[in-house]
Amino acid sequence: MHDDEYYKALGFKCGLEIHQRLATKHKLFCSCSATMKEEPALAKLERRQRAVAGELGKFDPSTSFESRKGRRFLYNIFKDTTCLVDIDEEPPHQLDEEALAFALEIASTFNTKVPDEIEPMRKEVVDGSDPSAFQRSMLIGYDGTVGIGGKSVPISSIFLEEESSGIEANTHEYVEYNVDRLGVPLIEIDTDPVIYSPKDAKEIALRIGMLLRLTGRVQRGIGSIRQDVNVSIREGTRVEIKGFQDIETMDVVIENEIERQRNLVDIKKELEKREAVVGKPVDVSGLFSDTQVKILRENAKNGGAVYAAKLTNFGGIVGREINPDRRLGSEMSDYAKMAGVKGLIHSDEDLKAYGFSGGELEGLHKELGMGKQDAFLMVSGPREICHRAIGLALKRAELSLDGVVPETRGIDSRRLVTKFLRPLPGGSRMYPETDTAPIEVDQQRFGQHLTRKVDYESVKKKLEDEIGNKQLADQMIRSPKLGLYNAVIEETDAAPPVVAAILLEKMKDIKRSGIEVDSINDETVIGVFERFANKEITKAAIEEILKALPKNPSEIGRIVREKRLERLSETQIEAIVKEMNMADRGQLMKTIMTKYRLNIDGEELNRVLSSMLSNMK
Repeated sequence: MHDDEYYKALGFKCGLEIHQRLATKHKLFCSCSATMKEEPALAKLERRQRAVAGELGKFDPSTSFESRKGRRFLYNIFKDTTCLVDIDEEPPHQLDEEALAFALEIASTFNTKVPDEIEPMRKEVVDGSDPSAFQRSMLIGYDGTVGIGGKSVPISSIFLEEESSGIEANTHEYVEYNVDRLGVPLIEIDTDPVIYSPKDAKEIALRIGMLLRLTGRVQRGIGSIRQDVNVSIREGTRVEIKGFQDIETMDVVIENEIERQRNLVDIKKELEKREAVVGKPVDVSGLFSDTQVKILRENAKNGGAVYAAKLTNFGGIVGREINPDRRLGSEMSDYAKMAGVKGLIHSDEDLKAYGFSGGELEGLHKELGMGKQDAFLMVSGPREICHRAIGLALKRAELSLDGVVPETRGIDSRRLVTKFLRPLPGGSRMYPETDTAPIEVDQQRFGQHLTRKVDYESVKKKLEDEIGNKQLADQMIRSPKLGLYNAVIEETDAAPPVVAAILLEKMKDIKRSGIEVDSINDETVIGVFERFANKEITKAAIEEILKALPKNPSEIGRIVREKRLERLSETQIEAIVKEMNMADRGQLMKTIMTKYRLNIDGEELNRVLSSMLSNMK
């Protein structure tokens, strides 16, 4: 990790977008439940979408890109969580007042100004995540702040908007969505681009997430909060990194992204010196009619084509590393994959490993008119897809002459680097919502919500008193598991110190062992602690149950039975003590706990022994 001076020299700038679902009963513009359930779909709807001009008469680059993919969109419809509003067959109902009240409380927490009148807008979205091809959004706060480390970070805007649909399946031909999530109230908090290091970005994101949880107005669990990061360096341009789920790796991903941008700037400068030029696609299928290259041979059997193009003076640069296990050619391949091919071949690779013959490569160089410093790109597949793929790859090659490309990028969670999703959106996709009237924000209706703020110090003090450990309390107030902790304490009689230790320490240890413990839903975790509070299981058994739940979701009872984790009663413990008939108390405790560690609580065993020994005197 570099120091702040390194990023200052690069002209690093960063801003955050925090998206958090609200804990309302209903969706934003209908009376459907805002709580998603595990239920079978009642029906499936199919649609296609295309980009339209925004309010200024221009097409947004991101929506135009998505539209060109030409994919079908399938929507799973459910009983209690979807209606005609969700599938754009009925106008929106009145704005959910609970959602607006919660949003105004959050705006107050971040010290924002609130408009006298809230104007619903439409944001064009043609990736299929909304059957209507737009998302409703409205500004509810601006010019706010969030404090951290003695600094005040500006909050430029807070929006109340609709959540998108959840993806069930994704292919190059179609995307299948679940519409139960669509329309759930969502808050978006945007900071100014005044964050000057990856470490600060992570800390500010953690602080905003903490304050949101402390309001008590937001949903819990995986996916209920997402962080997007906008980053740039002086010689580059803004890039949006979409969808951080694991905030602990945010600083590493941002650092790798900055290294990628720095390398792209260097590549641009070298390509300028070389006077590099991107060529046109050429159908070279005839050169490989009898090839031994497996991927080309398989595509040829299915009537496929092979397209290639010359990159003048790109030799050695296409294969240059820009991130761990990522090269400039990887960026071009990402673009090509959007057309439906599995990837591309380029001349900076080990071509013999593919099985190319010397004659094939010589013929290809001659066909493309290549010199010693030139490179080539090649794709194969169905002719139409192949032609579109080579075109997209060459577009990315042309963009490398500009250095850093304004893009929206996703996260490779294994390598902790970013990858291309779509062009960066602009302002052309916003236009007024004509089916919903503006909302006047008056003090009589919303006065208490406009002044309600989180009292951080009192919450911290309460946690310290409950948990009895200042270090654990400090971890809890900053942890995404704070909402789950509060729910466990409210809904069960489990001891707060035990709950805190399990959520913060044991679950982290289990995750490090490779078990996806974070995939367990909150209700199931609460159910585990309820069994503990009711003395059905021991503290040690909680860990074993949590380890097994990711593969057996919501099956606590079966796990307890199969692993024989039932807590032994006091009577059963007394019988075990008598049966062992050991005089040495220390040895007796050790022997029993070794055999019954998961079934007997150590404190209870100690109490039983004390009672039995006292009665013997």
